[in-house]
Amino acid sequence: MEAAPQMTTPQLKGELRYDEPMSKHVSWRAGGKARCYFKPADIEDLASMLASLPDDEQILWTGLGSNLLVRDGGFDGTVIALQGVLNEIELLANNRVYAGAGVTGSRLARFCASHDLVGAEFFAGIPGLVGGALAMNAGAFGGETWRHVLKVKTIDHHGRVHERNADEYQVGYRSVSGPADEWFIGATLQFEHGDGAAASEAIKALLTKRAATQPTGSASCGSVFTNPENDHAARLIEASGLKGYRIGGAVVSEKHANFIINDNNATASDIESLIKHIQQAVSEQQGVTLHTEVRIVGGSS
Repeated sequence: MEAAPQMTTPQLKGELRYDEPMSKHVSWRAGGKARCYFKPADIEDLASMLASLPDDEQILWTGLGSNLLVRDGGFDGTVIALQGVLNEIELLANNRVYAGAGVTGSRLARFCASHDLVGAEFFAGIPGLVGGALAMNAGAFGGETWRHVLKVKTIDHHGRVHERNADEYQVGYRSVSGPADEWFIGATLQFEHGDGAAASEAIKALLTKRAATQPTGSASCGSVFTNPENDHAARLIEASGLKGYRIGGAVVSEKHANFIINDNNATASDIESLIKHIQQAVSEQQGVTLHTEVRIVGGSS
């Protein structure tokens, strides 16, 4: 990726960097550089930055860096980083909660439990932020994000903020589509009043189960593939004899076959090659096409 001239930007309060290594910001700890990397100070700062960008600028939103692979050639556009930003959370009337896009799933789960709201426990098992959960209808342990969404707040390419109802979006398994060129910056979520202490215990149990069944201490993106209908990607991968299979520094987890670990300075190319090998092997041996849950962006060299 050739170095691009720095853009003319308004006076910004947040962090603005050029040629930023994305390996520092994704949970796989691999990948190339972003031409522009911006962490806004607040919503006004974000709006100013977006309004300053060319209409054809590629924009990539990131949170905790899970569910994302940036190819070794890097990302020729602007990354908007929300970790630690837009992280307001508020208890509303009628068992509702407003959560900004930068709130972590675990914080949302614990906040609800502390206010005697139930139904949010599964968010503790999502290794990301509310913004990402909204964008992909993230789920864990039988729960899904959009079952609880009443309204969302979005921002467009020109920095204008919108409020939209949930019925303006088409939602499926790990997929959400709606108004073009808008990104989620928050949501109003509906839960039920219940036993907060029991919800807290359920969260602990879910996290214990996650630690026992997933390689939580290793560099991974979370689940790599979506589950086929009435089956599990991990079962299909394991049945194809791929646990422990390695390409370069990337290896299929022995603990959970739907996880790929950066075991030894893997490149993004190592990881993507392993993803493609798994898809080919499962297709040939099990007759099933696996689709990626992880988002892959950027240039290959």
